[in-house]
Amino acid sequence: MAEHLSSDRAPSRLPEAEFARRARAITWLVLDVDGVLTDGRLIYGPKGEYLKTFQVRDGLAIRLAREAGLKVGILSGRASEALATRALELEIDALLQGRSDKRIAFASFCAEKGIDAAAVAAIGDDLPDLPLLSASGLSFAPADAAPEVLSRVHRPLAHRGGRGAVREMIELLLKARGAWGDVVARYS
Repeated sequence: MAEHLSSDRAPSRLPEAEFARRARAITWLVLDVDGVLTDGRLIYGPKGEYLKTFQVRDGLAIRLAREAGLKVGILSGRASEALATRALELEIDALLQGRSDKRIAFASFCAEKGIDAAAVAAIGDDLPDLPLLSASGLSFAPADAAPEVLSRVHRPLAHRGGRGAVREMIELLLKARGAWGDVVARYS
């Protein structure tokens, strides 16, 4: 799989003008973990602890999204110290761990933050994520997501979970918002 992240390969289920309109209305990103921020494998340490591997480019993209004024939340069915550490390192705005019913968790999250679900862009990869994805203003799925998820999101991505899918999602959003040029200019 190519290392360069590009939106050219990712088909949209929304016309580009509608995708851009919705992208401009987004104030929050909500990310699943296993299969999205990670490749979905569970690795156990010698004391039974979960170990997770995160893609550094996804981390940079999360920082860039925050710098562009977006808030970032993580909603995971599992709880892990590795995730808590990564979320702290990335200065994640909201961390919801151990929430197996994502429909209830997402509704509570929106109510607590005082936001409409239409202001959320979400990414998930498997069946428990469907309530979150169907309720959000823009929905994304990594290339290796469950077929039932890929067929229902606004934008299936070219990259797999744990392999740049979050970076691709954020690039697409920032490009649609007209903010990607400013991001690149800061590094040029």
